Amino acid sequence: MVDHYAKLNNYIDRNSDYVTGLLQDMIRIPTVNPKFEVAPERNKEAEHQDFLEGELKSLGFLTEQSEPFENRPNLVGVWSGNEERSLLLGGHVDVVPEGNINKWTVDPYGGEIRDGRLFGRGALDMKGGLAACVMAVKAVKECGFELAGQVEIHAVVDEEAGGFGSRALANTRKVPAAGIITEPTWHSINPAEGGLVFMRVTIPGKNSHAAWRYNSIYPQHHVPDRPEPGVNAIELGTRFLAALRELEREWAMRKYHPLMPLGITTMNPGVAIGGTGVDATGRPAILTNPAMIPDNFIVDFHFKFLPNEDYSEVKKEFEDFVHHWAQTIDFLRENPPLVQWELGGVYFPPFDTDPHHGLVRSLVRSTERLGRMPEVKGFTACSDGANYAAQGMSAVVYGPSGDGMHGYDEYVDIASMIECSKVIAAAVVDWCGNTSD
Repeated sequence: MVDHYAKLNNYIDRNSDYVTGLLQDMIRIPTVNPKFEVAPERNKEAEHQDFLEGELKSLGFLTEQSEPFENRPNLVGVWSGNEERSLLLGGHVDVVPEGNINKWTVDPYGGEIRDGRLFGRGALDMKGGLAACVMAVKAVKECGFELAGQVEIHAVVDEEAGGFGSRALANTRKVPAAGIITEPTWHSINPAEGGLVFMRVTIPGKNSHAAWRYNSIYPQHHVPDRPEPGVNAIELGTRFLAALRELEREWAMRKYHPLMPLGITTMNPGVAIGGTGVDATGRPAILTNPAMIPDNFIVDFHFKFLPNEDYSEVKKEFEDFVHHWAQTIDFLRENPPLVQWELGGVYFPPFDTDPHHGLVRSLVRSTERLGRMPEVKGFTACSDGANYAAQGMSAVVYGPSGDGMHGYDEYVDIASMIECSKVIAAAVVDWCGNTSD
């Protein structure tokens, strides 16, 4: 196989302009997720998929588009082969908005190259990885390899808003046996990923006039005309957050996965709102009157758990904590907090692929052959691999290096993208099998 690897690497080196040109073309078709910003001149996912479909067809892929959302298609390309050694190469095409354009030193959608870096929104997160996938399969085809296993390229929408594009594909078609999701990993090989869920805790209170606040916080004689004391939900909420920080620390000390950093089991309070009443979304309805003691405090969490944890058990453990905490407060014993999971449908299941899986071993070998010390670890963010893994695929996250994702002057390192193309091409041949051997 050494000669085969050399053949692939030589081809990619000779044709490296292809992958940089492809990525420039992809960046120049803005694909801002319309859930974040409605701007027709930048919401061009359909145009992008049409362009990429043409590239895949030119390489002999059978292609199909499907729309999980109107005018926002997923794209799948297939080289037919057996299912046992089938392989998915994939990533998302939607990007976050560019933010304050005055803070960019380049056109966010220009695909400019400077000092070995290719700039633009989505260059690193994650069109660079997708371009590397296309370069890899082009090398496999042009070098004349005949594969036994099926190869699929998935270019999906809506990862940035919850992974609903890949979820639609994973739930409606048979997933390949293994897959590489080319999120940026700075060349580390990530066969494990923790679970992520958006969830909400609602802390109730009892509203009353703020002028009588003293009536609820200082000792009072219980005379017949004493106003009913209020219970400030915001104050209860701050007590809950303080208690939760201690739980977070306790989990960090007790919960462990060999590929994940200690303390990855975080519960980030990302949104907190206190007020009076309840609107149709479950949030406080009155937010402009501090003369009312608030009776509703909600906090929405970005909630992480380990690759080897069971979701149902994690939920029970957290809900038990909330219950026992509430038992320490008289009012909450009779009016317990409410815990809601999967806000907006956002849930990325964990996956825990064997670090000795054949696909992982291939990525390690190819990385070593290119002179880099391979690092096998867990992916600390979330990827579309979660949805495929939930349907039985052995997922690995592996991709290039760069900087500026979700920020300004986003770029991918061109040499890194070319290296990823080589490693992925070798993995395609290794995993799918070369019938000419």
